[in-house]
Amino acid sequence: MLTAHDVLPHGHWSGPAADHITLDHDARHRRRWYYTADHGTAFLLDLARATVLQHGDALQLSDGRLVEVLAAPEVLVEVTAADPAAMIRLAWHIGNRHLPAELHPHAIRLRDDHVINAMLEGLGATVTKVQAPFTPEGGAYSGASHSHDHHHHHHDHDHEHSHAHHHHDHAG
Repeated sequence: MLTAHDVLPHGHWSGPAADHITLDHDARHRRRWYYTADHGTAFLLDLARATVLQHGDALQLSDGRLVEVLAAPEVLVEVTAADPAAMIRLAWHIGNRHLPAELHPHAIRLRDDHVINAMLEGLGATVTKVQAPFTPEGGAYSGASHSHDHHHHHHDHDHEHSHAHHHHDHAG
């Protein structure tokens, strides 16, 4: 069976890819998974750690061929606000719920969720459904280039997070 142990980042590989694979965001966040590329190339992705494959990355197969990763369009919502202050407030509420979010200069894209959409509209947001690839921010603890995120579904709540996440720095 063909295996892929290496991810070549977008812009750091050349030549034609032997095949390509179109994946949504969740399917692009893996460490080990069996895939069949769009034109039938079957392979086992076997990486050292969970990685978010980005649009335009290439997976190098054990026989030397490359499979290009394409981000599949997904059902998302684009959240906008009347002014920058309102946008910052919306961003705070989105972040407070640990929602994967893709940031743009004048909009935030999220997965379509009717409960979250209603909350944001109640806060004055304009929520528009779109079909687009989803590439959310990786988060502060995700590493430099390839992120990994965790999903929490905290739908209608306000709370302090001081009890939930503890990151200790042990200086010697």
